[in-house]
Amino acid sequence: MKRKWALVPLAALVAVGLYVGNVLATPAGGQSTTTLGKALAVPPVALFGHAKQPGGGWRARVHTHGFSDLYVIDNTFTPGGTTGWHSHPGPSLIFVVAGQITNYLADDPNCTPHVYSAGQSFTDAGGSEVHMLRNNGTVNAETIAVQFLPKDAVRRIDEPDPLNCHF
Repeated sequence: MKRKWALVPLAALVAVGLYVGNVLATPAGGQSTTTLGKALAVPPVALFGHAKQPGGGWRARVHTHGFSDLYVIDNTFTPGGTTGWHSHPGPSLIFVVAGQITNYLADDPNCTPHVYSAGQSFTDAGGSEVHMLRNNGTVNAETIAVQFLPKDAVRRIDEPDPLNCHF
């Protein structure tokens, strides 16, 4: 019986932690998201590329275990719009198709802005990488993201503000 009562403070601590995590989450603002496509990829997904290029080789490799959900996501940002701090359970390939978008990483104590313009792309490794996209420009910005996620995983996870960027 004493054991059960000993678990009560632990359960309360977990509940408070979950509540605080939700309160500290940084929701999106000035951003709209449209899912352009979603498909189930049957295992194994194995994409390997290797091509000889002048001055050296080029390689790419994607290999998943288990079923995967593949998404194509269209994000539009008004000036000042942001995704809020968040993470994804898998990697994303992000293409900037209009305006400029700035990517900030939660683990960067200097809050270094990584600015990408229309016609450029970048990757989000997913997993424990927490980031925020922000339109610091004066016109709308748009990105298209291709995401590789574990089947039935939550596509986006809101994260607390790491307090490294002071906007």
